[in-house]
Amino acid sequence: MPVTSHDVARLAGVSQPTVSRALRDQRGVSEATRHTVREAARALGYVPSQAGRALSTRSAGRVGIVSAELGNPFYPALIGPLSDGLAAAGYRTILVTDRGDAPVELEPLVDGSLDGVVLTTAERTSALPVELHRRGLPYVLVNRVVDGVDADSCVVDNRAGAASVADLLAELGHRHVGAVLGPDATSTGHEREWGFRDRLGDLGVALPGRLVRRVAFDADEGRRALTSLLAERPRPTAVFCGNDVIAFGVRNAARAAGVRIPADLTVVGFDDIPMASWEVFDLTTVRTDLAAMARHAVDLLVERMASPRRPDRRPARREVLTPELVRRGTHAPPP
Repeated sequence: MPVTSHDVARLAGVSQPTVSRALRDQRGVSEATRHTVREAARALGYVPSQAGRALSTRSAGRVGIVSAELGNPFYPALIGPLSDGLAAAGYRTILVTDRGDAPVELEPLVDGSLDGVVLTTAERTSALPVELHRRGLPYVLVNRVVDGVDADSCVVDNRAGAASVADLLAELGHRHVGAVLGPDATSTGHEREWGFRDRLGDLGVALPGRLVRRVAFDADEGRRALTSLLAERPRPTAVFCGNDVIAFGVRNAARAAGVRIPADLTVVGFDDIPMASWEVFDLTTVRTDLAAMARHAVDLLVERMASPRRPDRRPARREVLTPELVRRGTHAPPP
C-alpha cells in the first residue's frame, strides 16, 4: 500500500493536518515540528499527492511550458530559467512539445492538471491563446506575440535589434547584402525581417529578393540557404540570419564551400544563445537577455494565476526588452 500523510502523522506524533501544513511550509507550525514531519516523510518515502493537493488547495501546483523540440539549442537556453523561476515560485513544470507539423493539443493543457501555461512557440495566427482565455486558464507568451491577441507577454524589440545589424553592415561598407530569415508566420521572423529591411532602406542599401531566403529556425535550413545564395552573382558579402541557429548552419555551408568568415563573408545572428560565444562559432549577433525574459514572464504568469477566477482583473501587459549588438569575430568589411 502507498504511504499516506496519515502514516507520516503517526510516525511524527502529530495530526494529519499538521503534516499537510508542515510539508507546504504554511504558518502555524514550529520549526521543530516541521523538521520532525520532514524526517518522518523521508523515512517512509512519502511523496505528497498532487491530486490531493489540487482538491484541497484548488491548485495543481504545475505549469505547462509549450516548447519546440529541445534539439534546437534556443529552447533549453530559455526553458532553463523559466523552470527555475517557476520552481522558486512553488510550481513544477511540465514540458509540452510543439513539433510544428500540427497544432498543439489543447486537451493536456486544459484538463485541470495545470494552473497556467507558458507559450514559447505561438505563431502569429495561433488560435491557442484564444482557447486558453476562453477556458479561463492563465497563460503568458514568451518571445512571441499573436496578431490581434492582447495577452501578457515578454519579448525583445526585434525591429530595433535587426536595425542595429543593418547599421553595422552599412558601417562596414557592405553593399551586396543577403539575408536568411526566419518564418514570416512567426512574430520573431516577421519583425526581424522588417526591422532589417526598413533600416537598410533608410541607409540606401538594397536587399534584393534574389539574396533573401526564408527558412525554418534550423541549422540544416541555414546551410542549404547559404549554399543557394553562394550561387548568386554577385553573391552577398554579408548575410543577416534570422537567429543564431540559422547562422550556425550558414557557417557550416561557408566552411564546406571554402568561403572564409569574416574575410569573404560577414555573418550576423540573433539571440546570443550560449553556443554563440563558443570559440568555434565566435558569432557576431544580437543579444536577447533570456534570463530577464524568463523572469518577467514568470512574474506575469504568477500574478495572473493568483486570481484565476478573475482573468480580466487587469489589462494585459507586454514587457519589451532592449536588445544589444554583440560584436565578435564574424564581421568585417567586404573583401
